[in-house]
Amino acid sequence: MIQISRAADLAMVGANGGAWVAPVNTPGPIALGTPPAPWTGLGAISDDGLKYGFDEDHKEFTPWGVTSAFRTQITKSVRTFGITMWETNSPIVKSLMFRIPVNDLAPGADGITRFAETASPAPDRRAWYFLVADGDTMEGFYVPSGEITDRSDVTYKSEDMAGYDVKITAYPDGHNNTVYHTFSVKVPAVDPAPPTPPAPKS
Repeated sequence: MIQISRAADLAMVGANGGAWVAPVNTPGPIALGTPPAPWTGLGAISDDGLKYGFDEDHKEFTPWGVTSAFRTQITKSVRTFGITMWETNSPIVKSLMFRIPVNDLAPGADGITRFAETASPAPDRRAWYFLVADGDTMEGFYVPSGEITDRSDVTYKSEDMAGYDVKITAYPDGHNNTVYHTFSVKVPAVDPAPPTPPAPKS
């Protein structure tokens, strides 16, 4: 019977995690974990977690007289991240959702913050850091330049948590990289070899 090695400690469940934002091209965190200032945490993320997306197009080239392609060219390759931010009254979350500098959201003398949505928003690129944790197994995603490019409707009702469901598109940096990955490397635990069955009696 064939023996297949399976290592549960090399599998990952997105049990916990977080998201942080900083000014565009802020250097990425070196260690896995909570990044220092100027990174600002986005607080509670919905239990849908983090969605890491691949948006790709390709063109196939099939020679005359052949039914199978002998070359495929990638014509589009975009990386996206999807989260739902639940702390909708946080200044940094409002700033991201409505493309407004966070300093413009300081409350007035009466303690109330006021802002208006423009009909002609300017680009709002920022640096992003996402961390997924499964116990002491962690994986980080650093995006030097990313922008919210899709925002879902916001629903307010008694039985649901209001949230900002957004998609972030990663743009190339000066090295033509969009996402930098870090993850904790583990050596799989090796099960002891099964005992050798006794030789059959002659």
